[in-house]
Amino acid sequence: MRQKEISLNIRPINPFDEDFDDDQIVTSWNTPLREDAFVLSDDEKIEQIEKRFREIMEILGLDLTDDSLNGTPRRVAKMYVKEVFSGLNPKNRPVAKLFENKYKYDQMLVEKDITFYSHCEHHFVPIYGKAHVAYFSSGKVIGLSKINRIVQYFAKRPQVQERLTVQIGKELQRILSTEHVGIVMDANHMCVASRGVGDTNSKTGTAFFGGKFSEETFKREFLNYINSK
Repeated sequence: MRQKEISLNIRPINPFDEDFDDDQIVTSWNTPLREDAFVLSDDEKIEQIEKRFREIMEILGLDLTDDSLNGTPRRVAKMYVKEVFSGLNPKNRPVAKLFENKYKYDQMLVEKDITFYSHCEHHFVPIYGKAHVAYFSSGKVIGLSKINRIVQYFAKRPQVQERLTVQIGKELQRILSTEHVGIVMDANHMCVASRGVGDTNSKTGTAFFGGKFSEETFKREFLNYINSK
């Protein structure tokens, strides 16, 4: 099946827009964490999650003496802390080394089709898709793999796609010392596909356009590029 092209009528996220209904999307662009979120060590968190997930499985009526199920609570706990939600811990934030723009490249740089996996914070089921990132250098450039790592870092937490898009955009603006950053994300939501309405075909698109990317010419150039083969 041919993937639907990302069109120009994606609405860029702007929480300061008078028509923007904050209640419909998110209440904060920062991931909501308690102040004591990192008092416990990773090992302590794994131990506590394992215990509680075992209780959930028992409530569901599963026989945890079965060889296939007995290790599941531990596996889930380790997966939550060390893998799929590892982006909650700031110690895992990528350290991005910048390089001088020796070639004086002053055009748009685009990295497209960055695969990401996240989890919907409403149902804790997967969100997965592609991120497309572009920026204009302010004199420094970032290693391409670091862009992927930044996307993965913010994706590896309970998320909503709108917040994820903004977090990546703002982080790149901070690191690159430029407002000229564009992000487009196209994702599948398993909370839509595997439960509720059960729609397996719909996708969700979000965008973040900063600086030059707010101008129609550069926005169109970016979107044309990511829609090209």
